[in-house]
Amino acid sequence: MVFLKIALDAFDRFSEDDGWAIASHVALSAIMSLFPFLIFVTALAGFIGTGNLAKEATTLIFEAWPEAVARPIAKEIEAVVATSGTGLLTVGAALALYFSTNGIEALRIALNRAYGLKETRRWWITRLESVVFVFLAAAGLLALGFLVVLAPVIWDAALHAAPWIEAYAVSVTVARFGLATGLVVAALLVLHLKLPCGRRSLSDVWPGIAVTVLLSLGYAVGFGWYLRGAAQTYVKTYAGLSSVMIAMVFLYAISATFIFGGEFNAAALRLRRRDVPCSPEIAAE
Repeated sequence: MVFLKIALDAFDRFSEDDGWAIASHVALSAIMSLFPFLIFVTALAGFIGTGNLAKEATTLIFEAWPEAVARPIAKEIEAVVATSGTGLLTVGAALALYFSTNGIEALRIALNRAYGLKETRRWWITRLESVVFVFLAAAGLLALGFLVVLAPVIWDAALHAAPWIEAYAVSVTVARFGLATGLVVAALLVLHLKLPCGRRSLSDVWPGIAVTVLLSLGYAVGFGWYLRGAAQTYVKTYAGLSSVMIAMVFLYAISATFIFGGEFNAAALRLRRRDVPCSPEIAAE
């Protein structure tokens, strides 16, 4: 079976490429970048005069996380965001923007390693690209936050005009989750296509993205079920750090599935005897 052959090759390369160690780096970078990123989102929201959207953006980030993972971290982030200034052109916001890019750079390292590529671009070029990604992510979150705020108003107006649509409330909820999944897939597409060096087509990256989404959803459901009975174990073991450790374990596994998705794509490319050069110059050599 071709899928099994690719999966086994991908897992072997994942282990050889220190995938577990890289996953811990990505998870740590993600948790350290999350606070600065949301501080920057708050500053950006204040700059455009919609400060309340920062809270909605924070809620959106944790909507797909298991409740036991998201709840304690969300409380700490809400406290930080509530006390953060909303001035965009401040030293604090600039530093928050810079430190937010560390998470993007960790993902870049992970994907370059997974695809077997060596970064050839100058460090400041990749860092500027990460700044652009942070801006786009912040703007996208605020736009989604606006839609979340506006959606109930639109729904209430629609119900008032056409009460019969209330029967479709469940379908609307399913559509919301479908939209959230679509946005995650779109983000993964951008990361796989643009972050690592070289060029890849949509057909090169979609198999690994599908594997990542399925594994992540399965893990999120399983981990949420596990925490319902084992959360106290973390409290006894890590005391006040239990919420942080739960988040780290969750992000560690999600990072591993993300890296494995890259390895899966690379294994499929190897099976098709295709190379993904980092630049035209290397290809010419």
